[in-house]
Amino acid sequence: MAATETQSMLSVGLIEKDVNGDTLWVWCYPSVGSQLREVLLSKCCLTQDKEDFHTFVFGQFTRTWYYISTLEVQEPTALKKVTHFSVVVTAKDFNPEKYAALNRILCRMYVKYGSPVKMMEAYITVLTKGVCQSEENGSFLIKDHDVQKAFLEGSIKDVVSQFGMETIILYTALMLKKRIVVYHPQIEALLEFTRVLPALTWHRKDWSVLHPYVHLTDTELEHLTKCPGYIAGFVDPEVSNRSDLFDVYVNLPESTITVSLSAKESMVMGKLHKDIGQLIVHSAEDTEKSDSHVIKDISIKTKQILAHLKALADECESSKLTLEHLKQHNFPPATENFLFHLAAAEQILRI
Repeated sequence: MAATETQSMLSVGLIEKDVNGDTLWVWCYPSVGSQLREVLLSKCCLTQDKEDFHTFVFGQFTRTWYYISTLEVQEPTALKKVTHFSVVVTAKDFNPEKYAALNRILCRMYVKYGSPVKMMEAYITVLTKGVCQSEENGSFLIKDHDVQKAFLEGSIKDVVSQFGMETIILYTALMLKKRIVVYHPQIEALLEFTRVLPALTWHRKDWSVLHPYVHLTDTELEHLTKCPGYIAGFVDPEVSNRSDLFDVYVNLPESTITVSLSAKESMVMGKLHKDIGQLIVHSAEDTEKSDSHVIKDISIKTKQILAHLKALADECESSKLTLEHLKQHNFPPATENFLFHLAAAEQILRI
């Protein structure tokens, strides 16, 4: 097993809600910085005013992924004064299914023993051996949770079913490394939808652009806005008024996609976009094709576009494309505009 598979885990922590209704961060191994700890507390449903109960949420803050599983304590148990608790694992890698499985075992151990010691032992065993086995609490093997599987979880066909030809707006925004904000009041729907979007640019296999659960706080927005392009999910409808945060705004409940005024020029659509959009829709509507087949179809088309762009750049000095050279090819205006901004996104443009 590759060492990186186990070394991707960073910490395990515990948040408890007691019989008095107080919620506290009670334990952590080895440690979590104070700023990240505050963010994790805000993500845990036990600290939120609403009565919403979320068994599992995940997200990213400053390049650290967090996975939070929450349980209501049922009698009888070793936990006498605790009504609910959350297990929080932080890691370097995106793999919700892997950490949901690990968290389930850690939760069971905490319910049984009422002490974080057994949790810590299990965590260290996974960290060092990539496996944690227990007859009564279940077993966990890191090798069962391939990252490619995590990337392909979720349904690109569902996205296309909801947005049809408008999916090309999302594709274009991702290709050009734009800022996409997605709104839905229900966190589960938000997580399910946003995690699929990076697959539209499969050639990058870059899920670091995903920030599926962001609150409108200064701390989180300060770090988010340092990212050149992102997919950010919000449950607060107020985000629709924050046009400074997005180039493309997706309102999931209403199935609408809006391009901001500042991004309209670079996002002009033409025949090339129509062709790609039709390819995406036709592939997604094919009942014989799985989600991974649809992603492959989109990826093949993307690679053709990038190969063409690279060939154009190779005709130029230092293999960096210039606007002057692009204009010599007499592309339709929208295609020229797209290729220019794509060259900038792929860092093969000389200005």
